[in-house]
Amino acid sequence: MEFKEVVKARYSCKKYSDRQVEEDKITAVLEAGRLAPTAKNLQEQHIYVIRSAGMLAKVDELTPCRYGAPVVIAVAYDRDNVFTYPGEKRDSGAEDAAIVATHMILAAADEGVDSCWINFFDPDKMRQALGLPENEEILMLMDIGYAAEGAGPLPNHEKRKPLSETVSYI
Repeated sequence: MEFKEVVKARYSCKKYSDRQVEEDKITAVLEAGRLAPTAKNLQEQHIYVIRSAGMLAKVDELTPCRYGAPVVIAVAYDRDNVFTYPGEKRDSGAEDAAIVATHMILAAADEGVDSCWINFFDPDKMRQALGLPENEEILMLMDIGYAAEGAGPLPNHEKRKPLSETVSYI
């Protein structure tokens, strides 16, 4: 697909079929995340592919937002391996992980796989439930799978503010 088509067609899927996602499509999504830029090329992300029934049940205990997806990808980053910006008020961890996640969500759409960005969970409880290291922070979970029959974008999906309300030239 052309990039503009991918961006326009992609939506947050809220209902998945039980069709499994092919390995080559999962690999393509993961590869897109691997290629994402990070501050100072630190590549502090760690990606977890969750698909066993037991681990998906743990996800379900902590968020209602899996929507039946057969695969959930957790995007985490190593808090001990981030770039701290001048002024020492921010670091690159969350933004780098967000860039990685965005690359993967767009790659999923390009592969014909539906997805949903999930941030409705307690990151510390999720990290503990998944058995991740203490130094890792989960930024987001991403459902991936194929939309169930009748699924589609929310009614407000295409409602966007005009550029004049969100952009200023200074």
